[in-house]
Amino acid sequence: MTLPLIPPMLATPGTLPPAAQDTRWAYETKQDGQRVMAYLPGDGSVLLRARSGADITAAYPELLLLGRELGSTPAILDGEVLVLDGQGRADFQLLQGRMGLAGSPALAVRRAAETPVHLVLFDVPHLGHSLVRLPYVRRRAELERLGLGGPCWSTPAALTGHGSEALRATREHGLEGLVCKRLDSVYEAGTRSRSWIKIRNLRTEDVLIGGWVPGRGRLSGRLGAVLVGQRADSRLRYVGNVGTGWNEAERTELTALLVAAGTDVCPFDPVPRVAGARWVLPRLVGEVRRTTRTRAGMLRQPSWLRLRPDLAPEDSAADLPRP
Repeated sequence: MTLPLIPPMLATPGTLPPAAQDTRWAYETKQDGQRVMAYLPGDGSVLLRARSGADITAAYPELLLLGRELGSTPAILDGEVLVLDGQGRADFQLLQGRMGLAGSPALAVRRAAETPVHLVLFDVPHLGHSLVRLPYVRRRAELERLGLGGPCWSTPAALTGHGSEALRATREHGLEGLVCKRLDSVYEAGTRSRSWIKIRNLRTEDVLIGGWVPGRGRLSGRLGAVLVGQRADSRLRYVGNVGTGWNEAERTELTALLVAAGTDVCPFDPVPRVAGARWVLPRLVGEVRRTTRTRAGMLRQPSWLRLRPDLAPEDSAADLPRP
Protein backbone atom coordinates (compact mmCIF):
# COMPACT_ATOMS: atom_id res chain seq x y z
CA MET A 1 0.00 0.00 0.00
CA THR A 2 1.23 3.48 -0.84
CA LEU A 3 0.86 5.71 2.22
CA PRO A 4 0.18 9.45 1.91
CA LEU A 5 2.95 11.87 2.88
CA ILE A 6 1.92 13.55 6.15
CA PRO A 7 4.24 16.26 7.50
CA PRO A 8 4.20 16.49 11.31
CA MET A 9 1.91 18.83 13.21
CA LEU A 10 3.96 21.36 15.20
CA ALA A 11 3.42 22.99 18.58
CA THR A 12 3.43 26.72 19.28
CA PRO A 13 5.50 28.12 22.18
CA GLY A 14 3.27 29.35 24.99
CA THR A 15 2.10 28.90 28.54
CA LEU A 16 -0.27 26.57 30.37
CA PRO A 17 -3.96 26.81 29.41
CA PRO A 18 -6.16 28.71 31.89
CA ALA A 19 -7.06 26.69 34.96
CA ALA A 20 -10.74 26.75 33.97
CA GLN A 21 -9.85 24.91 30.73
CA ASP A 22 -7.37 22.47 32.26
CA THR A 23 -9.53 19.37 31.79
CA ARG A 24 -9.88 20.09 28.07
CA TRP A 25 -6.16 19.44 27.54
CA ALA A 26 -3.78 16.49 27.63
CA TYR A 27 -0.18 16.89 28.77
CA GLU A 28 2.84 15.03 27.42
CA THR A 29 6.54 15.33 28.29
CA LYS A 30 8.42 17.45 25.77
CA GLN A 31 11.18 15.28 24.34
CA ASP A 32 14.68 16.49 23.42
CA GLY A 33 15.29 14.53 20.23
CA GLN A 34 14.63 14.34 16.48
CA ARG A 35 11.05 14.43 15.24
CA VAL A 36 10.23 11.41 13.07
CA MET A 37 7.24 10.19 11.09
CA ALA A 38 7.32 6.38 10.80
CA TYR A 39 5.59 4.92 7.73
CA LEU A 40 4.53 1.24 8.08
CA PRO A 41 2.92 0.11 4.79
CA GLY A 42 1.92 -3.29 6.22
CA ASP A 43 4.52 -5.44 4.44
CA GLY A 44 6.98 -5.59 7.35
CA SER A 45 9.03 -2.61 6.21
CA VAL A 46 9.37 0.83 7.80
CA LEU A 47 10.28 4.21 6.34
CA LEU A 48 11.41 6.99 8.67
CA ARG A 49 11.09 10.60 7.59
CA ALA A 50 12.51 13.64 9.36
CA ARG A 51 10.49 16.79 9.91
CA SER A 52 11.88 18.06 6.58
CA GLY A 53 10.49 15.00 4.79
CA ALA A 54 13.95 13.52 4.21
CA ASP A 55 14.31 9.73 4.34
CA ILE A 56 16.44 8.96 7.43
CA THR A 57 15.62 5.25 7.73
CA ALA A 58 19.23 4.09 7.30
CA ALA A 59 20.39 6.27 10.21
CA TYR A 60 18.45 4.18 12.75
CA PRO A 61 18.73 0.48 11.82
CA GLU A 62 17.55 -0.67 15.26
CA LEU A 63 14.09 0.74 14.44
CA LEU A 64 13.58 -1.45 11.37
CA LEU A 65 11.83 -4.13 13.44
CA LEU A 66 9.04 -1.65 14.15
CA GLY A 67 7.69 -2.46 10.67
CA ARG A 68 6.55 -5.88 11.88
CA GLU A 69 4.65 -4.64 14.93
CA LEU A 70 1.28 -4.04 13.25
CA GLY A 71 1.24 -6.96 10.83
CA SER A 72 -0.54 -6.05 7.60
CA THR A 73 -2.19 -2.90 9.03
CA PRO A 74 -0.77 0.18 7.27
CA ALA A 75 -0.02 3.06 9.61
CA ILE A 76 1.81 6.34 10.02
CA LEU A 77 3.15 6.99 13.51
CA ASP A 78 4.32 10.34 14.86
CA GLY A 79 7.14 10.38 17.40
CA GLU A 80 10.57 11.49 18.51
CA VAL A 81 13.89 9.64 18.30
CA LEU A 82 15.93 9.96 21.51
CA VAL A 83 19.14 8.71 23.06
CA LEU A 84 18.67 8.10 26.78
CA ASP A 85 21.35 8.73 29.40
CA GLY A 86 22.05 6.63 32.49
CA GLN A 87 19.09 8.24 34.30
CA GLY A 88 16.68 7.48 31.45
CA ARG A 89 16.54 11.11 30.29
CA ALA A 90 16.95 12.29 26.69
CA ASP A 91 20.50 13.44 25.92
CA PHE A 92 20.61 15.48 22.71
CA GLN A 93 24.40 15.54 22.66
CA LEU A 94 24.47 11.74 22.51
CA LEU A 95 21.82 11.80 19.77
CA GLN A 96 23.96 14.10 17.61
CA GLY A 97 26.36 11.21 17.11
CA ARG A 98 23.51 9.25 15.49
CA MET A 99 21.96 11.98 13.36
CA GLY A 100 23.02 12.60 9.77
CA LEU A 101 24.08 9.00 9.08
CA ALA A 102 21.38 8.09 6.56
CA GLY A 103 24.03 8.19 3.83
CA SER A 104 26.46 6.01 5.82
CA PRO A 105 24.52 2.84 6.70
CA ALA A 106 27.58 0.82 7.75
CA LEU A 107 28.63 3.54 10.22
CA ALA A 108 25.01 3.81 11.42
CA VAL A 109 25.01 0.08 12.26
CA ARG A 110 28.21 0.46 14.31
CA ARG A 111 26.86 3.51 16.13
CA ALA A 112 23.57 1.68 16.83
CA ALA A 113 25.51 -0.99 18.72
CA GLU A 114 27.35 1.66 20.75
CA THR A 115 24.58 4.22 21.30
CA PRO A 116 21.10 2.81 20.59
CA VAL A 117 18.18 5.15 20.07
CA HIS A 118 14.65 4.95 21.46
CA LEU A 119 11.55 6.04 19.55
CA VAL A 120 8.84 7.67 21.67
CA LEU A 121 5.43 7.51 19.94
CA PHE A 122 2.69 10.03 20.65
CA ASP A 123 0.25 10.16 17.71
CA VAL A 124 -1.15 8.11 14.84
CA PRO A 125 -2.50 10.27 11.97
CA HIS A 126 -3.09 7.21 9.76
CA LEU A 127 -4.19 3.69 10.68
CA GLY A 128 -5.65 1.78 7.76
CA HIS A 129 -7.18 5.08 6.71
CA SER A 130 -6.63 8.74 7.53
CA LEU A 131 -7.26 9.79 11.13
CA VAL A 132 -6.25 13.44 10.74
CA ARG A 133 -9.84 14.68 11.11
CA LEU A 134 -10.39 12.75 14.34
CA PRO A 135 -9.92 14.63 17.63
CA TYR A 136 -6.72 14.06 19.56
CA VAL A 137 -8.44 12.08 22.29
CA ARG A 138 -9.65 9.47 19.77
CA ARG A 139 -6.31 9.29 17.93
CA ARG A 140 -4.58 8.84 21.27
CA ALA A 141 -6.95 6.00 22.19
CA GLU A 142 -6.18 4.31 18.87
CA LEU A 143 -2.44 4.66 19.49
CA GLU A 144 -2.65 3.20 22.99
CA ARG A 145 -4.82 0.33 21.73
CA LEU A 146 -1.93 -0.72 19.47
CA GLY A 147 0.20 -1.47 22.53
CA LEU A 148 3.41 -0.43 20.83
CA GLY A 149 6.20 -1.21 23.25
CA GLY A 150 9.45 -2.81 22.21
CA PRO A 151 13.20 -2.87 22.75
CA CYS A 152 13.66 0.49 21.02
CA TRP A 153 10.22 2.12 21.08
CA SER A 154 7.44 2.95 23.54
CA THR A 155 4.21 4.90 23.97
CA PRO A 156 4.51 7.00 27.15
CA ALA A 157 1.26 7.90 28.88
CA ALA A 158 -0.44 11.25 28.43
CA LEU A 159 -2.13 13.00 31.37
CA THR A 160 -5.53 14.66 31.00
CA GLY A 161 -5.83 17.74 33.21
CA HIS A 162 -3.46 18.59 36.09
CA GLY A 163 -1.27 20.71 33.81
CA SER A 164 0.46 22.68 36.56
CA GLU A 165 1.40 19.46 38.37
CA ALA A 166 2.69 17.94 35.14
CA LEU A 167 4.83 20.97 34.38
CA ARG A 168 6.23 21.01 37.91
CA ALA A 169 7.13 17.33 37.61
CA THR A 170 9.13 17.94 34.41
CA ARG A 171 11.08 20.67 36.17
CA GLU A 172 11.77 18.57 39.23
CA HIS A 173 13.08 15.71 37.08
CA GLY A 174 15.26 17.92 34.87
CA LEU A 175 13.20 17.29 31.70
CA GLU A 176 13.02 19.68 28.77
CA GLY A 177 9.41 20.69 29.22
CA LEU A 178 5.77 19.95 28.50
CA VAL A 179 3.51 19.76 25.44
CA CYS A 180 -0.16 20.67 25.99
CA LYS A 181 -2.61 19.20 23.45
CA ARG A 182 -6.26 20.16 23.20
CA LEU A 183 -8.42 17.05 23.45
CA ASP A 184 -10.68 18.05 20.56
CA SER A 185 -7.89 19.10 18.19
CA VAL A 186 -7.57 17.53 14.75
CA TYR A 187 -4.15 16.65 13.29
CA GLU A 188 -3.07 19.77 11.39
CA ALA A 189 -0.35 18.27 9.21
CA GLY A 190 2.59 20.60 8.54
CA THR A 191 1.04 23.39 10.62
CA ARG A 192 2.34 25.10 13.76
CA SER A 193 -0.90 25.08 15.66
CA ARG A 194 -2.22 26.77 18.80
CA SER A 195 -3.97 23.49 19.58
CA TRP A 196 -0.58 22.15 20.65
CA ILE A 197 1.39 24.34 23.06
CA LYS A 198 5.00 23.63 24.00
CA ILE A 199 6.52 24.92 27.23
CA ARG A 200 10.28 24.76 27.71
CA ASN A 201 11.77 24.61 31.18
CA LEU A 202 14.19 27.51 30.93
CA ARG A 203 16.78 28.15 33.60
CA THR A 204 18.86 31.27 34.24
CA GLU A 205 22.62 31.44 34.75
CA ASP A 206 25.07 34.18 35.72
CA VAL A 207 27.96 34.25 33.27
CA LEU A 208 31.10 36.28 32.71
CA ILE A 209 31.75 37.82 29.29
CA GLY A 210 35.22 36.97 28.03
CA GLY A 211 34.86 37.90 24.38
CA TRP A 212 32.58 38.71 21.52
CA VAL A 213 32.11 38.20 17.81
CA PRO A 214 31.06 41.10 15.54
CA GLY A 215 27.93 40.68 13.49
CA ARG A 216 27.68 40.68 9.72
CA GLY A 217 25.90 42.86 7.20
CA ARG A 218 24.07 45.69 8.93
CA LEU A 219 25.61 44.55 12.23
CA SER A 220 29.18 44.79 10.94
CA GLY A 221 31.40 46.20 13.72
CA ARG A 222 28.64 45.73 16.28
CA LEU A 223 27.85 42.89 18.62
CA GLY A 224 26.83 39.63 16.97
CA ALA A 225 27.38 37.26 19.90
CA VAL A 226 29.05 37.32 23.31
CA LEU A 227 31.40 34.54 24.41
CA VAL A 228 30.66 33.62 27.99
CA GLY A 229 32.22 31.56 30.74
CA GLN A 230 31.94 30.56 34.37
CA ARG A 231 34.53 30.17 37.10
CA ALA A 232 35.53 26.59 37.89
CA ASP A 233 38.74 25.30 39.48
CA SER A 234 40.13 28.85 39.75
CA ARG A 235 39.87 29.46 36.02
CA LEU A 236 37.34 30.82 33.56
CA ARG A 237 35.78 28.00 31.56
CA TYR A 238 34.11 28.80 28.25
CA VAL A 239 30.46 27.64 28.28
CA GLY A 240 29.16 28.95 24.96
CA ASN A 241 28.15 31.92 22.86
CA VAL A 242 24.95 33.94 23.15
CA GLY A 243 23.62 35.63 20.02
CA THR A 244 20.02 36.53 20.84
CA GLY A 245 18.08 38.54 23.40
CA TRP A 246 19.03 42.19 22.80
CA ASN A 247 17.09 45.07 21.39
CA GLU A 248 19.02 47.61 19.32
CA ALA A 249 19.68 50.00 22.21
CA GLU A 250 21.03 47.17 24.37
CA ARG A 251 23.19 45.91 21.50
CA THR A 252 24.70 49.37 21.01
CA GLU A 253 25.37 49.83 24.74
CA LEU A 254 26.93 46.41 25.15
CA THR A 255 29.11 46.84 22.05
CA ALA A 256 30.58 50.03 23.52
CA LEU A 257 31.31 48.32 26.84
CA LEU A 258 33.00 45.40 25.12
CA VAL A 259 35.17 47.62 22.91
CA ALA A 260 36.30 49.53 25.99
CA ALA A 261 37.20 46.28 27.77
CA GLY A 262 39.20 44.86 24.84
CA THR A 263 42.40 42.90 25.41
CA ASP A 264 44.80 40.79 23.32
CA VAL A 265 44.78 38.01 25.91
CA CYS A 266 42.09 35.32 25.92
CA PRO A 267 40.67 35.01 29.45
CA PHE A 268 39.31 31.50 28.90
CA ASP A 269 41.23 28.38 29.91
CA PRO A 270 41.38 26.45 27.65
CA VAL A 271 41.11 28.86 24.71
CA PRO A 272 37.95 28.14 22.67
CA ARG A 273 38.17 27.86 18.90
CA VAL A 274 35.88 30.67 17.81
CA ALA A 275 36.52 32.30 14.44
CA GLY A 276 36.76 36.11 14.57
CA ALA A 277 36.71 36.26 18.38
CA ARG A 278 37.65 39.49 20.13
CA TRP A 279 38.73 39.05 23.75
CA VAL A 280 37.77 41.33 26.63
CA LEU A 281 38.80 41.68 30.25
CA PRO A 282 36.38 39.41 32.14
CA ARG A 283 34.65 41.95 34.33
CA LEU A 284 31.12 42.17 32.88
CA VAL A 285 28.61 39.78 34.45
CA GLY A 286 25.46 38.92 32.53
CA GLU A 287 22.37 36.80 33.10
CA VAL A 288 21.31 34.36 30.40
CA ARG A 289 18.44 31.96 29.95
CA ARG A 290 19.10 28.41 28.71
CA THR A 291 17.36 25.05 28.36
CA THR A 292 19.84 22.38 29.43
CA ARG A 293 23.60 21.77 29.45
CA THR A 294 25.63 19.36 27.38
CA ARG A 295 27.64 16.70 29.16
CA ALA A 296 30.69 18.96 28.72
CA GLY A 297 28.91 21.78 30.57
CA MET A 298 28.08 23.94 27.53
CA LEU A 299 24.85 25.96 27.61
CA ARG A 300 22.16 24.79 25.20
CA GLN A 301 20.04 27.40 23.38
CA PRO A 302 21.14 30.35 25.55
CA SER A 303 19.60 33.81 25.15
CA TRP A 304 20.61 37.09 26.77
CA LEU A 305 18.55 38.53 29.60
CA ARG A 306 20.50 41.48 31.07
CA LEU A 307 23.73 42.81 32.47
CA ARG A 308 24.23 42.25 36.20
CA PRO A 309 26.25 45.26 37.47
CA ASP A 310 25.22 44.25 41.00
CA LEU A 311 27.34 41.09 40.78
CA ALA A 312 31.11 40.76 41.04
CA PRO A 313 33.01 38.66 38.46
CA GLU A 314 33.66 36.04 41.13
CA ASP A 315 29.92 35.38 41.38
CA SER A 316 29.83 33.56 38.03
CA ALA A 317 31.08 30.28 39.50
CA ALA A 318 29.56 26.94 38.50
CA ASP A 319 30.06 23.27 39.16
CA LEU A 320 31.24 22.25 35.70
CA PRO A 321 32.45 18.82 34.59
CA ARG A 322 36.20 18.47 34.28
CA PRO A 323 37.48 18.59 30.68
